[in-house]
Amino acid sequence: MTNAAPLPAYLIQRFQGWKATKFVENKVWYKHLAEEGQHPRAMVISCCDSRVHVTAMFGSDTGEFFIHRNVANLVPPYSPTGDYHGTSAAVEYAVTSLGVAHIIVLGHSGCGGVNGCHQMCSGKAPQLEESTSFVGRWMDILRPGFERVKHLETEEQQIAALEREGVLVSLENLMSFPFVKHAVENDTLSLHGLWNDIGEGDLYFYNEKNGDFEQVT
Repeated sequence: MTNAAPLPAYLIQRFQGWKATKFVENKVWYKHLAEEGQHPRAMVISCCDSRVHVTAMFGSDTGEFFIHRNVANLVPPYSPTGDYHGTSAAVEYAVTSLGVAHIIVLGHSGCGGVNGCHQMCSGKAPQLEESTSFVGRWMDILRPGFERVKHLETEEQQIAALEREGVLVSLENLMSFPFVKHAVENDTLSLHGLWNDIGEGDLYFYNEKNGDFEQVT
C-alpha cells in the first residue's frame, strides 16, 4: 500500500489554469522539448527552501535550467562508495550527459539547514548528532565550513558566515569530482557561487580574486 492520496483541489485548479493558458500559449515549444529532449545551459544547485524561487529569480524559460535542490544547497565530496548519491548523480548527469556550461551553487539567508548545522557543531542539537538523523548526517558536509567561522564573535555572525561557507564548501567539493575538474580545466564548464538575501531581494556572487561575496548590481 502506497497511501497515496488524490491531489488537493487547489493544486488541481492551478494545474488547470496553467494548462489552459501558459501551456496552450507555448504548445509548440513544449512539443519541441518533448521531441528533442532537454539542452539546459546551466545546472543550479539550490536549497529545498520554499522561498528560494530560482526560475522566477532569473526569469528562465522551461528547459533552460537543470535544477537540483537539497537541504542547504550542499554538494558532498566525490565518493564512489556507498549506496545513494542523489546530488552526485545529478552533477554527473548534468556534466557528462547534458554538457552544461555552468554550475551555479545558490545559497540564501535564513537557511534552516545551515542553522541546524551550526547548532549541531556547537553542541546545542544532540538529536542531530544521532546516527539516525538524516539531516545531521547530511549537514556533516558543512562541518569544515563551521571550523572556518567558529572564531567569529557572535552566533549571528557565525551563522551568516556559515551560509556563505555552504556555497564555498560545495564549490570546493565539486572540484573533487574528476569529470567536473576535467571540464573546468578544459574551459568547457564554469562554476559560480551565489548567495541570495531573501528579505532584500539582493544577490551576491563569490569573487575569487578578493575571496569575498560581492553584490550583483
